[in-house]
Amino acid sequence: MRAFCGVRHAPSVGGEGSCAIPTKREGKHELSARLPQHCTGGAIGNHADTAIKTREDFEKYPFDKVPALYAERFGPQFDALRTHMPEGMKAIGGVGNGVFEITQDLVGYENLMLLTYDDEELYSDLFKRVGAMMREIWSWFLRNYADVFCVCRFGDDLGYKSATLMAPDEIRGHIIPEYAKIVSLVHEAGRPFLLHSCGCIFDVFDDIINVARIDAKHSNEDAIAPFSRWVDEYGDRIGNFGGVDTDHLVRTEDEELVKIVRDVYEHCKTGHGGIAIGSGNSIPDYVDVNKYVLMTRTVRECRGDKL
Repeated sequence: MRAFCGVRHAPSVGGEGSCAIPTKREGKHELSARLPQHCTGGAIGNHADTAIKTREDFEKYPFDKVPALYAERFGPQFDALRTHMPEGMKAIGGVGNGVFEITQDLVGYENLMLLTYDDEELYSDLFKRVGAMMREIWSWFLRNYADVFCVCRFGDDLGYKSATLMAPDEIRGHIIPEYAKIVSLVHEAGRPFLLHSCGCIFDVFDDIINVARIDAKHSNEDAIAPFSRWVDEYGDRIGNFGGVDTDHLVRTEDEELVKIVRDVYEHCKTGHGGIAIGSGNSIPDYVDVNKYVLMTRTVRECRGDKL
């Protein structure tokens, strides 16, 4: 078992949070300065006006320009990672966001749901076009940087506390097929694929495993289900990353935190597939670094590392 840091490890397509295209606040030399203002996205991360509302907006949107702009903007960051990473170390990361989040960022969640009734063809075409754009970016990334990474991943939050954010059949019909095409590229490059996805996504998770063929999953929240459920139900088919609800790293006293980490370890140490124990979600800046160190140190003590 490996302790790991639960932060998101690589630039998103938007470079910040969930933005499909970086916003103007990043400076005139960033990607947004290279695109018309109405094309900058930001409905998720910045509550901005949506870039695509109609078929005409969709046809005019410069999807074909984004891969080159992404490479120009983030290639130097990946180069720096390769240059400065200690010998023997590999990263977990990739092209940050997934098809659902990027589509939301361009269209807006509410508008996207309305399109299922107002314009079913545009609704379907959006996912296909975003998926095609992402495959182009991933192909560039894998050609140039697969050797820097031991695991490739993106984050695409498909659910909330009690259900998926779209009807399960919509996810099966429009999102998982696009996942499968990207994961296939990753596998062809000789790398396993990790999906980070928050929320209660049990209704579609068998499809994500069987159709998209992911190798591992990250994100767990005790209010949705204990980590043991993910491990017990899926641990014979995929690896599971996480285990320690991030809330515990914020509010739990040290003694109780150690007990929680040890309980996770004891449940996972035998009879299951690959496990990487760490935070259940990203590490926010209000987590005490000493709590994070205590979590990783406890895992290492459990597995018998010499500290």
